[in-house]
Amino acid sequence: MRSFMYTIKVPVGLHARHAGLIVREARQYASDVVIRFGEKQADAKRVMALMTLGIHQGDTIAVSIEGEDEDLAASKLKSFFFAHM
Repeated sequence: MRSFMYTIKVPVGLHARHAGLIVREARQYASDVVIRFGEKQADAKRVMALMTLGIHQGDTIAVSIEGEDEDLAASKLKSFFFAHM
């Protein structure tokens, strides 16, 4: 399993558009991708699940990746977050 922490920088937080971007990126990989915020967690391949986390600008999340392509997925997802979130 691979994981990383990230602090959301976009002013609107994890709104529908940004959640959709995360889902599109996460679905490229066979590995399971889970985002945790506080006591909540969500499958990063499901838009509505991500939106229920209530993530705002400045919130820090944990992203966990587990599966057959976890090394590649973790690297690409981390780059994605730093470029788009």
